[in-house]
Amino acid sequence: MFDGHLRVAVDRAVKPLGQALRRTKISPDQLTIVGMVMGCTAAVAIASGHLFWGLILVILAALPDLLDGALAKATSTASPRGAFFDSVVDRVTDALLFGGVAWYFASTQNAHLAILPLAISGMSSVISYERAKAEALGLSAKGGLMERAERIIFLCIGLLFSALLISILWIMLVLTTLTAIQRFIKVWKQAEVAPITAAKIEQRRTRRQHRRNSESSRASRVSATRKYQ
Repeated sequence: MFDGHLRVAVDRAVKPLGQALRRTKISPDQLTIVGMVMGCTAAVAIASGHLFWGLILVILAALPDLLDGALAKATSTASPRGAFFDSVVDRVTDALLFGGVAWYFASTQNAHLAILPLAISGMSSVISYERAKAEALGLSAKGGLMERAERIIFLCIGLLFSALLISILWIMLVLTTLTAIQRFIKVWKQAEVAPITAAKIEQRRTRRQHRRNSESSRASRVSATRKYQ
């Protein structure tokens, strides 16, 4: 939900920061790695019972995740490889964070509660897979009540108000499940209206690849022009 409605506003807000980072020698991939390391550290802090420090680290991990895309655009280095790397790192970080919460429950409270964050992580993977599979078929599966931005925000609230953590996780599980259902129905209806054939899938893949090649070519020309200015 936030990913769809606030993405443009967030991109506009971090654009100047991307321009500032362009003067450094930091690459977008390096920023992505920094965010992953912070996320891993946050997971360890949460698992150890240091929820407040886990909260701080989760927030800090979100900053490189916001800035790597802005830096890629500012340096004209945005590419399918970078987008793929960023997406995989996001999934890994999310799994580690909820794994940290599961470890915390298993070691400090009723071990059965560990199933709750693991269930959220599992349903989050379903949501991500639905979008990836839909886009591979030339369809759209964006949107929903509980996308990644909402999951991080809810997790931060739960870490801040630890007495409400279990209740917040239950809400997250319900909303994440509803999001998975929303995306399934959305893709199902699209496929029902326009049945996908192998030829159409290949045609759409070709068009997407052509657009990516065109974008990469434009980025290369812009980079070369700047180099000789």
